[in-house]
Amino acid sequence: MKTLDYIPTNKITRAGNLLSTGIKLGGNYLKYYGVKAIKGEDSRAQLDEDNAKDIYNSLKTLKGSALKVAQMLSMEKNLLPKAYVEQFSLAQFSVPPLSWPLVKKVVRKNLGANPESVFDTFAAQSENAASIGQVHQATKDGKKLAVKIQYPGVADSIGSDLSLVKPIALKMFNLRGQDTDKYFKEVEDKLLEETDYQLELQQSEWIAEQCKVIPDLKFPKFYPVYSTQKILTMDWMEGMHVSEYITKEFRSQADNDRLGQTLWDFYMFQIHHLKKVHADPHPGNFLIDKELNLVALDFGCVKSIPDSFYGPYFELSELEIDDNPDRFQSILMELEILRPDDTPKELAFFTALFGRLIKILTMPFSHRTFDFGALAFWDEINELSQMISSNQKLRKMNGNRGSKHFIYMNRTFFGLYTLLNDLNAKVDTESFRKYCS
Repeated sequence: MKTLDYIPTNKITRAGNLLSTGIKLGGNYLKYYGVKAIKGEDSRAQLDEDNAKDIYNSLKTLKGSALKVAQMLSMEKNLLPKAYVEQFSLAQFSVPPLSWPLVKKVVRKNLGANPESVFDTFAAQSENAASIGQVHQATKDGKKLAVKIQYPGVADSIGSDLSLVKPIALKMFNLRGQDTDKYFKEVEDKLLEETDYQLELQQSEWIAEQCKVIPDLKFPKFYPVYSTQKILTMDWMEGMHVSEYITKEFRSQADNDRLGQTLWDFYMFQIHHLKKVHADPHPGNFLIDKELNLVALDFGCVKSIPDSFYGPYFELSELEIDDNPDRFQSILMELEILRPDDTPKELAFFTALFGRLIKILTMPFSHRTFDFGALAFWDEINELSQMISSNQKLRKMNGNRGSKHFIYMNRTFFGLYTLLNDLNAKVDTESFRKYCS
């Protein structure tokens, strides 16, 4: 794969890159309408594929928050066309790495010497390149290590990247008014945290210590002496990513259920006991080793859950909505889903919409054993997603709905549900409680 000697960080340069991509997309649309007019063929699938490739090819050279957004969107299988999900999912594993001279420069700047001097061995070729950093294999004193190196300028470009995508996001999600800033500030703050590898080291060690009571769950050991704000060094962990594991014929239902149970217990323990959670549950952040242990990686994105949000959020999972309409509306107000300036028609519309949404998304909590491979569950999610995306009435209403905490909490649950669906796992939804004492 071609390597990068330079990553643009200047706002004008990055905007120019996106502008040139927009011109390519315009050409794709002209080709699409030409084929449709001349041949009478509706090649929408080909248009989506061409657009997705051009957008991804642009983002992968920009890296940073621009590519991170693509990675996040790749988890939204019910929101985007298949072509976009497939292309954007490459952001988890397959992007151009930094060139060897640039890698040496970053290591020298942060650890005081060239990588081959700091470590006994250091692979020039990265093992994994993603949105914010890339991982190299190294050895030191007989230990095999993973050294994560952050791309230069990533933190500096976050603000400008978000300012570029803000107009698109406002239109896409129908957001209006000044209070939209709280959503962008939440995303910006989390992205900035992900560029602080010293913070990630602290979060990783803390969560690993707290979660050691959960069986079949492993974490790498971290090495502060070889870590800085831009470099993070840990044990090299062997195993295959979840996306690779699910393609293997040897896996059994019992294996799937065991892995799914570990994943569920890990997340529920964090959410309900620690009130902090690994908020980036995509396949690239987990390995499965030969003993079927789940190996958790990358704790750059950790969401703290304030009590003011936790209380009403999880009360919804236990509330009999149809029997308690007043309390339901009160909770929706607390969670900022309903607004004080809503008209009676808007109150009725959003109460009904979120009532249906919450019934579906909290379904796992209403069963002691839940099958995440069940087609009926995902059919309901898909149907509701399509209804929301195509509802013209909804498009005319103020889209500023929900506390800022929904952004990463919903991301966590959708990511978790998707991983459990990939594993086709059946889980005991109450099992985690025995670790919370």
